[in-house]
Amino acid sequence: MQIEIPDELFSAEELRNTPDRIKRFLQEWQNKDDFKFTMFDNPGYDQMILLKSIEFGSLCSHHLLPFTGFAHVGYIPDKKICGISKLARVVDMFASRPQVQERLTQQIADFIVQQLNPIGVMVVLEAQHECMRIRGVKKANSVMVTSALKGLFKKDEKARLEFMGLIRK
Repeated sequence: MQIEIPDELFSAEELRNTPDRIKRFLQEWQNKDDFKFTMFDNPGYDQMILLKSIEFGSLCSHHLLPFTGFAHVGYIPDKKICGISKLARVVDMFASRPQVQERLTQQIADFIVQQLNPIGVMVVLEAQHECMRIRGVKKANSVMVTSALKGLFKKDEKARLEFMGLIRK
């Protein structure tokens, strides 16, 4: 099926520079993976570290429409801990590219495992997808939830329940 787009749609003055604006946006937006992941020796802390309600926005790679929401990222440290802002930066780094939410969730968890080698990592993303709101099924209030569990969180139900309880408060 081929879609006809009228030429006059692209001749409007406000659309004339849109391709250049999109190019600049993508260059600026995707330039977030050069931060230093600051780590410190663990001072003996053996409980969960959680940063919740991290706002994020990404572009659905299927439709190039935004999806936005909140990431909840937690880990149980072993020998290293990280600067807490680094958890938010990891979310931004992987969200700043055309993406599917399932991959984004997994990439965040995998990166934290690679950097910190913690006892466990859990990531939960809750997002609303514009492709669900303005096209197709048109379900404006639907929220997609994805999770990635590593190490102890995958094995221990009590740890998972603690994480879920903390993000719901």
